[in-house]
Amino acid sequence: MTASTAIVLLTRDLRVHDHPALATTCAAFDRVVPLYVLDPALADLSANRTRFLHQALADLRDQLRERGGDLVVRHGDPVAETIRLADEVGATAVALSADVSHYAGRRERRLRAECERHRLHLRLFPGLTVVEPGALRPGGGGDHYRVFSPYHRAWAANRWREELAAPHRIALPDQVRVGRLPALPAGDSPEAAVGGERIAQARLADWLPDLTRYGDQHDDMAGDDTSRLSPYLRFGCVSPLAVANRAGDRSGPFVRQLCWRDFYYQVTAAFPEISAAAYRRGAAEQWRYDDDASAAWTEGRTGMPIVDAGMRQMLAQGWMHNRARLITAGYLTKHLGQDWRSGVAVFFRWLLDGDVANNSGNWQWVAGTGNDTKPYRGFNPVRQAERYDPDGDYVRRWVPELAAVQGKAIHQPWRLPEALRQTLDYPPPLSVPDTDPVWLR
Repeated sequence: MTASTAIVLLTRDLRVHDHPALATTCAAFDRVVPLYVLDPALADLSANRTRFLHQALADLRDQLRERGGDLVVRHGDPVAETIRLADEVGATAVALSADVSHYAGRRERRLRAECERHRLHLRLFPGLTVVEPGALRPGGGGDHYRVFSPYHRAWAANRWREELAAPHRIALPDQVRVGRLPALPAGDSPEAAVGGERIAQARLADWLPDLTRYGDQHDDMAGDDTSRLSPYLRFGCVSPLAVANRAGDRSGPFVRQLCWRDFYYQVTAAFPEISAAAYRRGAAEQWRYDDDASAAWTEGRTGMPIVDAGMRQMLAQGWMHNRARLITAGYLTKHLGQDWRSGVAVFFRWLLDGDVANNSGNWQWVAGTGNDTKPYRGFNPVRQAERYDPDGDYVRRWVPELAAVQGKAIHQPWRLPEALRQTLDYPPPLSVPDTDPVWLR
């Protein structure tokens, strides 16, 4: 009897634990080929994420080898390489974790057409979210939830799928060429986290004892008391369902953040243009286009210390505190009046956790073009700084030019005595025509 063979095409699901596509395929087929295709179309989007990806792939290969298998690596178009490999190993089926971006949708449609042409069975699986994007629908019609609160209620009450164990044994076809991973790329952020499932699992285990303090501490910018799991969730190094299950309380503040993540996935599934077009119909988009102001914001030299601190943290670590993300995004769009799409691009360029759904969804929320029920809200950066960095320690770490300024005065250096200001190698706040923000008065 001929052994049955299937391919699991890996994308943003780089783990062996709670991996529905991998676990189900290993249970149903004699031989399974875990495949990752290094797509040149994605290679230059972010040096930080490319480095993290390669670290995660190396860790995944080790874990697959421990189970008797291996990670098969190819370069090129993922659809063409999957079909070519299926022919080489005599596969009859392909498994894939469903994704929601415009790129992922196009890849899935092309793969489906090619599988049909080559008489391969294609099956899509959950795994990138806690609850599948299309599983919850609002009452009274509509293909997705547009407001978070009712989505959260439905999400928390929903029956989640069962968490799956890692396969005990993975058997590759004989003589399959596994391919080599390229040399580890350099990345851009010197303090960037290291990718991989084992690191993600260790980080989760180390952080869980602090979960009870999350509600009180997660906005403490200097304390930096958050899980930092977002890059690992972005690449699927850890299962979002497993994280939610470990955290427990579905209505707790930490699990609520996982729900926000799912919320934007179901928004993006319904509106895949989320990175390029305003989600909210009739949203006013009268933006200024000032290259100098955008450059100053990107480089962390706006003269607004809390904004500059956040941007410099991102440049150094490929990560930014969530409160700083709100402040910096609000400053770019609501104070400088710059197009939110330019902010999406900068964050997507630097952030390890940058993905289409959450990066773009959150930017649109702040800019007033997205799912926020109060689209005209703004973030006063001085008030935010004094509330969430009251002693100025977060700013002192990332804006060392101001390290000598004591207390909360660090948040408004333009109010310092002239003699002291002259000693600081720090720019004045950016001026914006026709505006007089209250925090500069």
